Amino acid sequence: MTLITTSQETAHFVKPELIKTGAGAPGAATHPPRILLLYGSVRERSYSRLASEEAARLLRAMGAETRTFSPSGLPLPDDAPESHPKVQELRELAAWAEGMVWCSPERHGAMTGILKAQIDWIPLSVGAVRPTQGKTLALMQVSGGSQSFNALNQMRVLGRWMRMLTIPNQSSIAKAFLEFDDAGQMKPSAYHDRVVDVMEELVKFTLLTRDVSPWLVDRYSERKESAAALSERLNQASL
Repeated sequence: MTLITTSQETAHFVKPELIKTGAGAPGAATHPPRILLLYGSVRERSYSRLASEEAARLLRAMGAETRTFSPSGLPLPDDAPESHPKVQELRELAAWAEGMVWCSPERHGAMTGILKAQIDWIPLSVGAVRPTQGKTLALMQVSGGSQSFNALNQMRVLGRWMRMLTIPNQSSIAKAFLEFDDAGQMKPSAYHDRVVDVMEELVKFTLLTRDVSPWLVDRYSERKESAAALSERLNQASL
């Protein structure tokens, strides 16, 4: 399956290398960046899914390991217990990932409820584990009409709320029904070039930050709160 179609494009396709980021210090992670992809439609020919599949192919070509969550069968938030198999699958993937790609159609000027429900099932913390905090995030949207950024803007707010490192670049694919061939692969275009740009930037940011994300998200207020809770517990034990 061809990702880049011409020799000129091939000459400019770069696989980000760990050593070039300055993150290759002794003890730094050397495994492929782990990227989870979420998409926001369960239609048979879902363009957000096709865009996610294109992104996954590009990420793998750049040396990343990818996994994609299918939202089909995921219950509405609070409409099932946390032990539901699809909820557990999603949370395990979120814990596994070092970065994510969110891709949603724009529906009624917004991201879809299908994409939002996936994020709503991922809590800010599970015990001492924070499934999303400090991890990288890339955003894409597909539109049936002219280019828009409404879903992207909403997802960017949501990424900040989930305490993720959302990369500056993003992709908005207008008239998505024209941008994919019969096999579901994205056609060469400026839109495809932007997807390549976004995935390349995601891999770079993931390589740069994954080893230091605990330090980047370490907060004074939380350290203070933890110390106060510990002090209270010890004082109670001494009564």
